[in-house]
Amino acid sequence: MKLKNTLTRIILGCACLSVISCVPAIKEKESMNAFIEQMVAKHQFDESELDDLFDKVEIKQDILKRVASPSEGLPWYKYRKIFLTEARIDAGVQFWRDNATALAAAEKQYGVPAEIIVAIIGVETQFGKNTGNHRVIDALSTLAFAYPPRSKFFTDELENFLLLCRDEHMNPADPLGSYAGAMGLPQFMPSSFRAYAVDFDNDNRRDIWHDNSDVIASVANYFAQHHWQPGQMIAVPVTAKVKNYEPALNNNLKPDLRVAELESLNLITSRQLPLESKVKLLSFEQQEGKELWAALDNFYVITRYNHSPLYAMAVYQLSLSILNKKGSFP
Repeated sequence: MKLKNTLTRIILGCACLSVISCVPAIKEKESMNAFIEQMVAKHQFDESELDDLFDKVEIKQDILKRVASPSEGLPWYKYRKIFLTEARIDAGVQFWRDNATALAAAEKQYGVPAEIIVAIIGVETQFGKNTGNHRVIDALSTLAFAYPPRSKFFTDELENFLLLCRDEHMNPADPLGSYAGAMGLPQFMPSSFRAYAVDFDNDNRRDIWHDNSDVIASVANYFAQHHWQPGQMIAVPVTAKVKNYEPALNNNLKPDLRVAELESLNLITSRQLPLESKVKLLSFEQQEGKELWAALDNFYVITRYNHSPLYAMAVYQLSLSILNKKGSFP
């Protein structure tokens, strides 16, 4: 009898553990079913087709681990080393030379410098070397249904993904992307693809995976639609005479200080700025102390691509390095 009771407790205990381990899966399935119903009612998708699609979707634990520790959490001096490498700069020069015609045409049409377009593609995917190996449907579903802190955002992106696949005549089970569902050389999220991707070579496809002209124009269009100002500076280094500037540092990335206000804080810019300019004072962590920059509107536009000052500074500095190394050579 004692042995029987012990076995019973073991079996019941295992059953309880099994139920507990299934709770997240049950919640994910409920959310998935609700999403399918929404897509059918709102966008007239075929319910049986979506059921078949999502029956094959996998919730990826490695994605949940990755999203919890983005590289933007690094200090600047470590983050910078990831992107400002000779290999990436050389690859940027080569990409520019290989795609000079499309870059020149996009710069003329959209007003965005070629070096900025090239640097974005370099930071995002090393010019197509690392576009991601997760199925986009798996990545977006994982974050929509199993990552509560960003569930709303990724559910919206999943909705946009299915719509773009329908619009572009793509099988939603096929596209690959990053662990966050970003796609192609420019790593567009589905909502960005739908809003900003461009068919630059007029082949009736917006192909950001294989067509460099579409990639280049799509990045340029993204920046133009976010109010890039041709000819304006992006950011300039700042020197502090005294350390009374810290109250001007905050998490808002939009320029909020007049040049006169910078001067009142005893801050000196490395280049003279127009008096009507507004800037954002930013501090970047170096191994020995802080590095100050005055960022202008175009720097803010770069942060619309990725809402991180580290990201925007990496793009800016990589663009300068590529431009400098390319020089005047064709």
